Amino acid sequence: MEASAAPAIGVTTWPGRPSRLLGDRPGQGREDYPAYQKLGGYQPLADPDEMLAEVEASGLQGRGGAAFPLAVKLRAVRDNARLTGRACGGSAVVANGEEGEPASIKDRWLLRNRPHLVLDGLRLAAAVVAADHAYIYVSDEDSARSVRAALSERPFDITIEVISVAPGYIAGEETAVTRAINGGPVKPTDKPPRPFQKGVGGRPTLVSNVETLANLPYLQRHGAAAFRSQGTQQSPGTFLATITGAGRPPALYEIPHGLPFTELLAHHGVSPDHVRGALLGGYFAGLLNRVVLDATLDHETLRGLGSGLGCGAVTVLTDDCPVAVAASVLAYFDRENAGQCGSCFNGTAAMAAAAGALRDGVATADDLGRLRRWSMELRGRGACATLDAATNVAGSLLDQFPEAVAAHLQNACDTCRGNAFRAERPYEVEAVSYA
Repeated sequence: MEASAAPAIGVTTWPGRPSRLLGDRPGQGREDYPAYQKLGGYQPLADPDEMLAEVEASGLQGRGGAAFPLAVKLRAVRDNARLTGRACGGSAVVANGEEGEPASIKDRWLLRNRPHLVLDGLRLAAAVVAADHAYIYVSDEDSARSVRAALSERPFDITIEVISVAPGYIAGEETAVTRAINGGPVKPTDKPPRPFQKGVGGRPTLVSNVETLANLPYLQRHGAAAFRSQGTQQSPGTFLATITGAGRPPALYEIPHGLPFTELLAHHGVSPDHVRGALLGGYFAGLLNRVVLDATLDHETLRGLGSGLGCGAVTVLTDDCPVAVAASVLAYFDRENAGQCGSCFNGTAAMAAAAGALRDGVATADDLGRLRRWSMELRGRGACATLDAATNVAGSLLDQFPEAVAAHLQNACDTCRGNAFRAERPYEVEAVSYA
């Protein structure tokens, strides 16, 4: 069956827990400068080094997918700027709001509805690394308009530019970000150098996810200990979870790391008895079977299961066949690859063709063997993580759902017979936008 058009998403705070990111009025309109200031926003920053120490103590990890410690990035950019800054013109900071995962909408929601929270975090990060120029990088015009309106509402000590690019899965990869801002194509480059070494205009550049930066105002006001009061030791704090699938309207929740998956299901109105598994991290982390029912939503637990939390997007699979879902996701990667690395260009196409044949009941055992081999041998190749994402999906399908794979190999899947799941952008959601 062809998936329907992307539905609008509902946004609610988590019961019994004060929100750090969604604010106290989700659904009531774009938060303007006076409203944000009343909540304590834009506090003066007396000592950037103390702010860096708080970020380090907080254990704040990137919310864009890789969960890389923000303090490490900040320190690397600051130190490189001190070494090379005078020669190359200082450092730069980029709030990366190009949300490439179709099943995630958290960054767009923040930019459209709480732009001052993002700008507040951006100016704090800029102060820590002594940046003289900052950028908001987006592919969503509603987000761009919201941020421009916020920029007109108060002055800033540094120059902040809004950069709009065409949307794409690889458009938010950090080297694609700096390459685009520098006037090049929106495609990744080989590493090194990485942006913290040489980014926008050749300067050391911090490229950080919008949600990640949106945590900094809370940290400034309340400190690392308060930040760690929610979450786990290794995955501290809260995160924005985009929940799709299961025949339910999609939702955006702010939840603490470590929340049991079954607790999320209960709040979202899904019975665990009907769950076949989940697609995690948007598309990147691949599939898990019913073992996900015993999991908690944090980086360490999901890594231990061979998966990942990634950008916080979770698709719950109930009626949809995982083979058909994987085939649609792999076809998406085939269409979205940058077309500049042969291993990715050819590899995603080959895996998509094999998975499509499996979905349609025409694959052979040899096709399955090749899909298995590609899922292992192609990992780690290419200039960005697109090929890794595709191998994650292919490998997890084979490992987590052998019975479904076997049924398709015999063209005997009752779920898919005559009405297989098909979608160009599986479980895509639209962020709610307010005037």
